[in-house]
Amino acid sequence: MPFTTGPAPAPLDPSLVEKLGRVSFPTLGHYLEEGFADFGIRRLVGTARVVGRAVTVRITGQDSTVLHHAAGHCEPGDVFVIDTGGDTRHAPVGEVLAATLSFRGAAGVIVDGVVTDLDEVEHFGLPVYARGSSVLTTKLLSLDAGGVNVAVTCGGVAVNPGDVVLADRNGVFFAPVAVVQGIIDTALADDTEEPELVEELRRGARLGDLTGASAAVAGFGGAAC
Repeated sequence: MPFTTGPAPAPLDPSLVEKLGRVSFPTLGHYLEEGFADFGIRRLVGTARVVGRAVTVRITGQDSTVLHHAAGHCEPGDVFVIDTGGDTRHAPVGEVLAATLSFRGAAGVIVDGVVTDLDEVEHFGLPVYARGSSVLTTKLLSLDAGGVNVAVTCGGVAVNPGDVVLADRNGVFFAPVAVVQGIIDTALADDTEEPELVEELRRGARLGDLTGASAAVAGFGGAAC
């Protein structure tokens, strides 16, 4: 298909970003089942947690022309989500691309594929997530293909421009803004209860008693342990 571009997504609400900066990302997994990238996409560079809006880029396996174009329009807080079309041999992100995104204030980059120049990229502090690394890179072939701010797939998840992107050492999560807005306050409240729960466990309480799991098991009709 020829190159396609969509409108730039709306910025995330600053109040939502602030809440996302405080929540434990795995807490969202207590309440949601969709949006979690498969475990093959891991953080290879950086230490900071990622919170931002998705800028989506779809490239062909060997041509990063549209990615170079898109990187020049990165805005602070953007998270570049790159769909390589299943290619896991050619690395579209290296020192120069990471430098561009870092200087322009990107919050991170997520590649459903491989990256390169890990030592050099590390100096910029830009969190980079990918399936692995390679010394084989993409080229500037100027092919009329790919897209920017279009629907993509990353880690088995459908991602649209403007979606919320969260990532840390545990993994990567994508979701429409409305989904995150609907669950964030519940997740934050859950987080505030965990220290007390851990302290009760330290004092000898049984986890199943605290969570209600043991009461549920007692109702199964079998012998209680």
